[in-house]
Amino acid sequence: MEILFSILYIIDCESVVHNVAYVPKKYDCISIDDDVVEMFANRMLEVDMNWHTIDVTGKGLAYCGITLIPPASLGPIIDVIDGFDQLLELRELLKQARQQNLYVIHFGI
Repeated sequence: MEILFSILYIIDCESVVHNVAYVPKKYDCISIDDDVVEMFANRMLEVDMNWHTIDVTGKGLAYCGITLIPPASLGPIIDVIDGFDQLLELRELLKQARQQNLYVIHFGI
């Protein structure tokens, strides 16, 4: 199985993330193998994120759903995945989103 990540390139993030649907093709996602995500998912259990909509806050990835990762949480996630060679593409995506102060969307299994 694959887990998908993408930057939300939108002007008004909050209006969009209230109505996010599971449509990964819309977001030009990168794909990470589920086994690789499992290696670091537990390390993110203290990182603030939003589950399924901007209105539901949680910690860590919504593994079986949609996670909206706010710009403030991108640095801690970059720290978590640092050292995983198979996550270079994800690390670059997260860094780009952080530089542009954008959300990242995660589509779980």
